[in-house]
Amino acid sequence: MKKNISFFTKIILIFSNLLFFACDIPLLNDQKSNSDNELLLGLALLSQRSSYNWNLPPGFPEPRVPAENPMSIEKVELGRHLFYDRRLSQDETKACSSCHFQSLAFSDGKALPSGITGQVHPRNAQHLTNAAYHSRLTWNNPNLRTLEQQARVPMFGESPIELGLQDESFLSKLKLDSLYPELFNQAFGGGDGSITEQNVRFALASFQRSMISGNSPFDRAQNGNRTAITPSAARGASFFNSEIAECFHCHGGFNFTDTNLHGTQAEEEFAYHNNGTHTVAYYNSLGDIHKEGLKEITLQDSDQGKFRAPSLRNVAVTFPYMHDGSIMCDNNQNPNHPDGIANGASLSTCARNALGKVVDQYSSGGAAHPAKDGTLIRPFPIQPSEKEDLINFLLSLTDDEFLRNPKFSNPR
Repeated sequence: MKKNISFFTKIILIFSNLLFFACDIPLLNDQKSNSDNELLLGLALLSQRSSYNWNLPPGFPEPRVPAENPMSIEKVELGRHLFYDRRLSQDETKACSSCHFQSLAFSDGKALPSGITGQVHPRNAQHLTNAAYHSRLTWNNPNLRTLEQQARVPMFGESPIELGLQDESFLSKLKLDSLYPELFNQAFGGGDGSITEQNVRFALASFQRSMISGNSPFDRAQNGNRTAITPSAARGASFFNSEIAECFHCHGGFNFTDTNLHGTQAEEEFAYHNNGTHTVAYYNSLGDIHKEGLKEITLQDSDQGKFRAPSLRNVAVTFPYMHDGSIMCDNNQNPNHPDGIANGASLSTCARNALGKVVDQYSSGGAAHPAKDGTLIRPFPIQPSEKEDLINFLLSLTDDEFLRNPKFSNPR
């Protein structure tokens, strides 16, 4: 027995050292030749990371995570603190959460957000529901493949300025906090040296990956509770997945998008579409290539107006819709909405009205544009009752538990 334990221990130590080296963990990079106690601490951290429980909804695949940033509950918790911390902006006036409200599925309810200088962003703030499954981030940049990469855009981006960080001086502010030194050490090891720009991004990415939503009435119906949705919503689901409306081609699968990456996929999926929201003349009149979709990256006219199809999960709270937030309800003064206050409107009535406009756009075939995919975006017949069914189906994708779950809320 003693011989077997010794052999097993050696295997664990060899494997652990290899994995730590591959993951570029500061603790062992900096101190890997130090004492056995430090090695044991590293093994304990490895055990925590490998045992992360996604607690996934039924039928959901496990997200694919970059090897250099494995999930851990410690990183998720640290990322939650950082997500709501305004010290991640140059003038400490905004945090990630300033444009991503939990009650709105981590969107912001505005057509276009603005950063610390007031400069307006050219595109709508996307919601973060199930961001762990996106093979591409943002509306139009195929080069942003991981949340770790994407975090640098709002933190340090200059066009537009969002959080406006200009250097790593914000780390000094975090080091002075009474909680962060211990939170960083628990997440990454290495004591005060673990408070780095990379680890800030890694923790933010881990927290965002934990934002899994899959307990909407539609999900419950899919999992056997047929009364979880109304007959109208069930008919709407059939219409959504029919070749009449073609919705499912761009918004299919468990996450209702065609941009996916998870552990059971052999290849990642991503696509950019011109959905007929605007004409060539409209885009050309803007005089801002940042508003022209994939063309901003490729500089090809054939990519004008092409954007990533967002997930439709929680779509009832993510209006205004489209990449520029151009589709909003008639009464945009909603009492539960950050844009304003009004008489008698609600999230539900506003969503129903705005979704009706989306259906109208697609059923009309959208605006003429040579880059539009005419096989999918073309006029289709729809009766008023079918439109109502389709809207009721979309509203059934709202996961109220996700919108209120304390584990995603501000920890302070």
